[in-house]
Amino acid sequence: MVRRVDTAALVQEFAQAVANQTDAIWRGDHREGNKHAKRYISVFRKLRAVGDEGRDALLALLSHERPDVRVMAAAYLLRHRTAAAMAVLHEASQGTGMVAFEATEAIKRWNEGVWALDPAD
Repeated sequence: MVRRVDTAALVQEFAQAVANQTDAIWRGDHREGNKHAKRYISVFRKLRAVGDEGRDALLALLSHERPDVRVMAAAYLLRHRTAAAMAVLHEASQGTGMVAFEATEAIKRWNEGVWALDPAD
């Protein structure tokens, strides 16, 4: 029996973990933030295990209402959906604050060739 992965639920879990991490960082609670970071990393691994279908499920987050969620999804989608991810990152990098910094760093790491959130299989 093949177990079906609920990619939509995983995408929502990814988004919530990113949002929770950001909120914890703004409260100055790095331990809580790290806990949520580990959660979205784990969720991405589950999505990645499904293959491109799992990765593609994250595309929905590129238009999420929260910019931190959009940027994190874009950072994870850089190898798989480069053009769409870069568009989100470039737009976010034009702003100010933590999200703009994260977007700028993701672009920088990609251009340097050291980005490795979703290595090629």
